[in-house]
Amino acid sequence: MPERNRVTPTGEIIATPLRGAWTGNRGILHEGHDIVRFHTGNLWITCALRFRNRRREQWAPRHWTSLYFHDEAVSFAAGHRPCAECRRESYRAYRDAWTEGLGVPPPTAGEMNRLLHNERIHRGTHRRRYHDLAWRDVPEGAFVLTEDGVPALAVDRHLTEWTREGYGRHRERPSAGTAPVITPPTTLAVLRAGYPVQIDESAR
Repeated sequence: MPERNRVTPTGEIIATPLRGAWTGNRGILHEGHDIVRFHTGNLWITCALRFRNRRREQWAPRHWTSLYFHDEAVSFAAGHRPCAECRRESYRAYRDAWTEGLGVPPPTAGEMNRLLHNERIHRGTHRRRYHDLAWRDVPEGAFVLTEDGVPALAVDRHLTEWTREGYGRHRERPSAGTAPVITPPTTLAVLRAGYPVQIDESAR
């Protein structure tokens, strides 16, 4: 049986057999094998599955909870960023794209964490924030909510629905109007600045 440690584009933690290309964490969320918290702070990162031959017990007491993401686009939509230790090159690329996309000095990790946290959930709650954006401004690699509430990835000039089993059917991308965007605005700027987000080939 799959355990509850997979993350959806909207940031929920669910049980699904869908394999993850990345791991990551939001702090210590578990007691035993049960997820009992949504997060424990503003540090939400995406990590490599393997790093320096380190091995971690999945539900180790008093250690951060390993979460898993289908691809990097899902992790970005959920509000995570690359880890500065195990994904140093990706972290630097993300930081540099942040600087270019927003026209600001290079941020510290703490500054990135604080801004992303403000953009992904309503303060003092676990409720997800969405941001309306004109369809023409939605970059490749960003997630939106369709009119029927399904998360969908903007890729190759169309939308691909995301399900608990992975990417599903393609939908036409609207050419006018606005979309409720799941991916935080700052990460949208990172994508527009050319960060090479990893997208599972099934989405194409």
